Amino acid sequence: MKNKSIISIQNVNHFFGKGSLRKQILFNINLDINPGEIVIMTGPSGSGKTTLLSLIGGLRSCQYGSLKVIGQELCNAEQNQLIKTRRQIGYIFQAHNLLESLTARQNVEMSLELHVDSERLVDRHRLSWKAKRAKAVRMLEAVGLGNRVDYYPENLSNGQKQRVAIARALVANPKIVLADEPTASLDKKSGRDVVELMQSLAKEQGCTILLVTHDNRILDIALRVIHMEDGYLLVNTEKDKSL
Repeated sequence: MKNKSIISIQNVNHFFGKGSLRKQILFNINLDINPGEIVIMTGPSGSGKTTLLSLIGGLRSCQYGSLKVIGQELCNAEQNQLIKTRRQIGYIFQAHNLLESLTARQNVEMSLELHVDSERLVDRHRLSWKAKRAKAVRMLEAVGLGNRVDYYPENLSNGQKQRVAIARALVANPKIVLADEPTASLDKKSGRDVVELMQSLAKEQGCTILLVTHDNRILDIALRVIHMEDGYLLVNTEKDKSL
């Protein structure tokens, strides 16, 4: 039977450093995530969550095992294959990483320069600047910032900045969204608003979400909650069994 997982990880091990400083960070990781799933990964600091997320996102090179993302093997993949995969993924981080010299709209537009909308076969060379601007504005309107499109990050609240980051991650219709502690710098209400918005928009677009968090207040948005500790994936259960 054909594997339908959009993320398929088998026996992945990962090391940092060389020689006597070489240290194993991930141990025999096995995980399958299906299209459209919302999966939350929890665990203490230093447990390997961000490292695993960076491997899935093609931000680091996978060393040992098998890591298939959107049907492509990323272990020992060449750089051009990693780049191709990254263009189909949206990223949201604790630090919103907005460019302070660009407006909210311009920050979102930049994502269209880097990603390929493979479903519609539109790339950055064929999408006019007017179309990119219109698409960025529509995405900002969808996250409730229609009246802030020309604001610079310094004039936005932390919650609004994270909404811009969500718009930037989703504007290119990615197949996968990877989110690393997206609510860590937000208060309870703003954090809840952000993840519910992410959940709603991702469901509308049909994309998969893998979200790393320490925030127990948002676990209920997930279909599954998985747990990492000391580089091991310990729990992989359905939500109603883990909450």
